Amino acid sequence: MNKFTLLLFYFIAAYSFAQQSIVSGKVLEQSTGEALLGATVQNKTKNKATTTDFDGLFSIEASVGDVLRFTYVGALTKEVTVKNFDPLTIKLLEDVATLEEVVVIGYGTQAVREVTGAVSIVDSEVIENLKPSRVEEALQGQVAGVNVTSSSGSPGAGLNIRIRGISTNGDNRPLILVDGNIIEDLSVINPGDIESVSVLKDATAGIYGVRAANGVIIITTKGGRKNQPLTVEFNSWGGFQQTSRKLPTLNSQQYALIKNEAFANNGEAIPFTDISNLSNTDYQDEVFEDALVLNNDASIRGGTEKSTYAFGVAVLSQDGIVGSDKSDFDRFTMRGNFDHNWTKNLKMETGFLYSYTSNKSINDGGLGSVLFNALNMAPTIPVRNAAGEFSLAEGLGNEVINPEAQLANTFNKNKVGKISGNFGLTYSFLDHFKATARIQANYSEAYGNNFNPRAFYGFGKVFNLTENVYSEYENFFSDYTYDAFVTYNNTFNDKHNVEATLGMSAFRTRGDFNDQTAFGNVSNDYNEVSISGGRNIVDGDELVGSARRFDQRLLSHFLRVQYDYDGKYLFSGVIRRDGSTIFGPENRFGVFPTASLGWIASEESFLKDNKIFDFLKVRASAGIIGNDRIPAFGFVSLLTGEGQYVFNDQIINGTAGGALSNPEIKWEEQFTANVGVDMQFLSNKLNVTLDVFNRETKDLLIAPDVSGILGAAAPGSGAPFINGGDIRNRGIEFSIGYSDKITNDLSFNANFNFATLDNEVLAVNNDNGFIEAGGFGVGQPPITRFQEGFTIGYFYGYQTDGIFQNAAEVAAHPSQLALAGVEAQPGDFRYKDLNGDGVVNLDDRTELGDPLPDVTMGFNLSLNYKNWDFQSYFFASLGNDMVRNYERNQPLTNTTTNILNRWTGEGSTNSFPRVTTGATANQVFSDFFVEDASFLRAQNLQLGYTLNEKALDNVKLSKLRIYAAVRNAFTLTKYQGFDPSASSGDPLASGIDNGFYPVARTFLIGINAKF
Repeated sequence: MNKFTLLLFYFIAAYSFAQQSIVSGKVLEQSTGEALLGATVQNKTKNKATTTDFDGLFSIEASVGDVLRFTYVGALTKEVTVKNFDPLTIKLLEDVATLEEVVVIGYGTQAVREVTGAVSIVDSEVIENLKPSRVEEALQGQVAGVNVTSSSGSPGAGLNIRIRGISTNGDNRPLILVDGNIIEDLSVINPGDIESVSVLKDATAGIYGVRAANGVIIITTKGGRKNQPLTVEFNSWGGFQQTSRKLPTLNSQQYALIKNEAFANNGEAIPFTDISNLSNTDYQDEVFEDALVLNNDASIRGGTEKSTYAFGVAVLSQDGIVGSDKSDFDRFTMRGNFDHNWTKNLKMETGFLYSYTSNKSINDGGLGSVLFNALNMAPTIPVRNAAGEFSLAEGLGNEVINPEAQLANTFNKNKVGKISGNFGLTYSFLDHFKATARIQANYSEAYGNNFNPRAFYGFGKVFNLTENVYSEYENFFSDYTYDAFVTYNNTFNDKHNVEATLGMSAFRTRGDFNDQTAFGNVSNDYNEVSISGGRNIVDGDELVGSARRFDQRLLSHFLRVQYDYDGKYLFSGVIRRDGSTIFGPENRFGVFPTASLGWIASEESFLKDNKIFDFLKVRASAGIIGNDRIPAFGFVSLLTGEGQYVFNDQIINGTAGGALSNPEIKWEEQFTANVGVDMQFLSNKLNVTLDVFNRETKDLLIAPDVSGILGAAAPGSGAPFINGGDIRNRGIEFSIGYSDKITNDLSFNANFNFATLDNEVLAVNNDNGFIEAGGFGVGQPPITRFQEGFTIGYFYGYQTDGIFQNAAEVAAHPSQLALAGVEAQPGDFRYKDLNGDGVVNLDDRTELGDPLPDVTMGFNLSLNYKNWDFQSYFFASLGNDMVRNYERNQPLTNTTTNILNRWTGEGSTNSFPRVTTGATANQVFSDFFVEDASFLRAQNLQLGYTLNEKALDNVKLSKLRIYAAVRNAFTLTKYQGFDPSASSGDPLASGIDNGFYPVARTFLIGINAKF
């Protein structure tokens, strides 16, 4: 019996030991895959606990059936029942209820739920999915009220950002800050380094003062976290680009038949007597080509108890779809930051950004651009003649040349090195006070060269050169911003929360331009020419008409008070005094107040237990912000003009007075008001934001037309700047987003936003009542206007009323002789006599449309199924018009296939005029050249796969994702040109298409890896 009892005890002990052992594993943050240091692992069954180490690893005693509880600050708690003793991988979700999203609001941060202004945020996940080569591309369609247009699709070309419309006819750029540094050119930023982008759209941007009149974009780069182990991240993507559109031009036979008809209609001998053996060249196929793009970036992040650090490098290489390596762009960026708590009360923040960009460019816009020539070059002319030399573009007018010869003779290099840095100290004292001092500085050098060789493109061509021209330039720019402020933060009676910030800011920017031009090098080889080899050398300082250096300064003082009562009633008020050297002593300083209110209604007792709103906030803001973005020293006369003087019977070039001065110019002031509401429903799965805004700019800084008697037309001179008008932008912004987890394997996220815009000029304070701009064709009057009662830069021309079908219709209609010096004939446009005076002339012009969209929309959808993920991003612009100005009206230039619908006799058509080589009024600017440029674009379609955790254990990776994507997959539009989203960026002439270089469609593959 004793033996039996001993044996039974042995088996029980063995069984108990088998069921109680060590469970190990690792704890990760689900969104990033990063290991969590210090996460608590508790065995609830046995009341034992431990914490994770630097690698997120843990070991704890447990038995099958025990419940393990995993907790971490700012993360949702997770419980797991032990089923076996295999290693566990636990992923914790961020707890949005306890870890609130924080936004940078200027000289501080604020929880999103407490923000009283119109602020939108784009996070790093969106940027990573879009894979933009420039940061601006990530804003299009993501933020309601922000419109991004391209002036050119060439690599490295800048993009135009407009926040809530156009508020001035001058510089409309928003203020851009990267980790506190003011950055004018976003090409120096690697999008993969960005943690978040905040866009301040209303009066709350006033804390940044004068430079915030057009809105503020605040970029925060990825940094380390305290107690975070070293994390290494590597991203690589690459692919090829191609044009997103080619225009349907005539082939050689169509071209020959149309030209024969045009010559015959004017009684001339036809140019093509035999069309059976014509050569056929599609010059778009010749200049467009597939181009490579490749991006690699790597970064490290981490932190200790007192410090955080981050460092990253990135390299981008991109060829152009026109000209290939003749229009390429290369960028190297390196950035880092290091923050350290020296003591409990003293914190240091440092950071730097270095970038080096190099690019080559081609003539990609306007008359004579490569694409302009490709569209107008005759298809019957081969690229090269029988001798192997480039064919001449004879008979095609003075501006059209062989685009392949043009590319072959294009030589230039441009390089920019830039370094930005910031250093700041914050000292806490007396329990409720913090004093901050920081300096931010930028320094850049831009240098390059350009060579135009001796070349002959055809008789009378404006691009012919009998003497080559070589130039070099070296420009230097620097600026610094010094901020010093004290912040007081306190809570009274547990309900009254007060924060006040008092400070000053000083800004200075300087530039120095240096260049030389050499004419007549003996060699005509780009690799052999030099400045010293020129027959005649001209130094840039000898040239006049523009300042060779600048020095501008700002000095500001500000006070902001923020108050909330019981977390429900919110107030923020700012008053800022800005002084600018742009204006004279009498008008140098301006005072600009702004204020905002908020009410978190969902915190009220009567809504605490409601079953509709999870969160409801109503907010309103209003204020005045100043703007000084015009050239410096407009209040005084400068010797920047050109003068010629006679000494000893010889003409000597010298200087004279430049642009006319106006000592009375003062601040342009923008009054903006905004009312908004933020709502969350369905357990925070559904988010809705609605804003209504009104923004009026008064005392607009403009340079009006003035009489030549005043000297404004002299070489190097110009009109003075005046406070000459008022503009209003108003509209509605709406965004809605929904995210949900349908099953354990399937989740999705959908977001939609739209914004309306009504832009109107309220006043123009000059004698004409309007300002003209915008060229069309050759020798025609300006076609855009800045005029009271209309949209800024609206199109101004003639209205067509069909086609004259016979001589009787011509005789019955008011004379159109004034338009082109000839009377109309059957087959010509009939123009409306709008003023009824019996003749059609300049007085009959009217509004024909405008380039600003009435509505913009963005739609994004993402799906996640097990290890697969899919993202799609769409953008739409509705109501914007564009002028077709890429066809040169010469007897032998090519054209699009639309001409096949021409008038050929009575009743044939009522929309497209006859063809002829004779003079007609058919080419004067009219609604025939204005097209609806509304469009819907698939900005990005992406499919990815993330490898399982087990598959990565052997390679020491915490995450590996492989994906394929298509950028600018398709664009749906009625517009006939290359790119309906393009814009010149000029507020008064933004919608004139001279042959915009289209944005490329890109097919790419890539990987995201974390170690």
